[in-house]
Amino acid sequence: MMYNGKVKSGMGNASFWVNKISSIFKEKYGIELFAGTLNVELEKEFVLRNTETILPNEYGGKYKVLIQKCSILGEDAYIVRPENNNVSGGDHPLNIIEIVSEKKLRDKYDLKDNDKVIIEI
Repeated sequence: MMYNGKVKSGMGNASFWVNKISSIFKEKYGIELFAGTLNVELEKEFVLRNTETILPNEYGGKYKVLIQKCSILGEDAYIVRPENNNVSGGDHPLNIIEIVSEKKLRDKYDLKDNDKVIIEI
C-alpha cells in the first residue's frame, strides 16, 4: 500500500529512544540505525497491525515498540511506534508516523517540513 504524507518536525527526543532500540535492530534486522526519526504526517490516521515488536524489558522502556517495514524515497526503512501511540490519545496523533533507517533521510534528500513523500508498506 502507498500512503501520501508530509515531512514534519518531531518533539526532539527521538535520538534517546532510537539509541535504546539500536542494538536490538542490529540483532534482529542487521542494520545500524541513524539516531533519530523522520516524522511524516499522513493524510489519514494509520494504525499499525500485525507488526513485529520490541518488548519493554528488551530496551528498558514502559511500552512495546511496534515495528513495520516500509520504503520511503526508495530506501528501506521502518515505522516505529510505541504501543501507547497506536491508539488515540498518545503523544502523537494517529496520522503521524516516525520512520527510522540507516541514514539521516532529511539530509540525504534535503527534506524540509511540508515536503511531500510517499511511504510504501
